[in-house]
This record gives sequence, C-alpha cells and structure tokens, in this order.
Amino acid sequence: MELYLKGERCFTDKCAIKRRNYPPGQHGQARVKVSSYGIQLREKQKVRRIYGILEKQFRGYFHEADRMKGVTGENLLCLLEKRLDNIVYRLGFAASRSEARILVRHGHFKVNGRKVNIPSFQVKVSDVIELREKSRSIACINEALDAVVRRGIPQWLELDKEGFKGVVKAAVTREDLTTPIQEQLIVELYSK
Repeated sequence: MELYLKGERCFTDKCAIKRRNYPPGQHGQARVKVSSYGIQLREKQKVRRIYGILEKQFRGYFHEADRMKGVTGENLLCLLEKRLDNIVYRLGFAASRSEARILVRHGHFKVNGRKVNIPSFQVKVSDVIELREKSRSIACINEALDAVVRRGIPQWLELDKEGFKGVVKAAVTREDLTTPIQEQLIVELYSK
C-alpha cells in the first residue's frame, strides 16, 4: 500500500509501489494466506510507519486513547494527528513526516511564540505554529511550501504562506482524516 513516506517521490513514476507492487526477493510474488492476527499486526505497523513512531511510544498513545472518553480508535488517530511533527507536515512546511520531524528537532519552529524542539509535542486548538525568522530562507522548506498545492491542507488547519505560520482552527475528527486506516483492527490487537 502507498504510504507516501518519501515525500515528492511518491507522486512520480519513481515510486517503488508503482513500479513493483510486491515484496522484494525470490519469494515476493508468492501468495500467502494471512491470519487475522497478521492483518491486525500489519495495520498497526502501517500506522506506526506512517507517523514514524516506535513501539513503546505507540503503545503509550494507545493507552492514553483508551482512557479518554469516546471511541478508542478515533481517539488514537486524533492523538497522532495532533503531534507537532505531523502538524508541520500537514501545513506543508516539510515534504514528508520524517523531514518534518528533523526540522522540529533542529528547533526551526515556535508554538505560540515559544521555541519547541520536541516532535511529539501535542498541539491544541488555536495554537499558532510559526517558522522562526532565521529559518525562513531554508531551501527545503520553501520548496515544500510551493508544492503544498498538490497535497492540500486539511480543513482543521489554516496556513499563512507569507507569514510562515499556521493555526489549528478546530479539533481533528475522524471524518477529516483521509488516510486509509482501519483503527478498529489496532484496538482489537491491543485488546487481546
């Protein structure tokens, strides 16, 4: 499945999934019957790779989502979407989530006027994410902002390209997420 982990490359013909839609190696094209546990595990691994999170951190997000009111799977996805590195990617300051993580880690962004260099920082509604003055001339950020038209910005975010800032307008809901994720499989996996 196409996860768009490589940024712009995923929109061209050089994308590995478009070239060969099967695993590498001699036995890659063989049909394999996958168990229900395998399907659940594959879904969890897919979400982990999309957001670039390690297992222990992902489990912590799941337990936090489980304690919250509402549907656990939707709460999990909302927690993952509210991470600062994901918001930076969604606003179009980076071509991929891994690039956004690096930019946040290097201290290029401010949240409500304060420098934040923690990619897992949870952004709240009405927070202002701003690119620092010194970082506005970085080539990869400007290229990503020019290419944001192709990917689009979610309705719950607002971008000011000239001011290099974005605002979280509303809380993210499951309807806002277009990624093909079956969060119920993840809940079933952790409920065993």
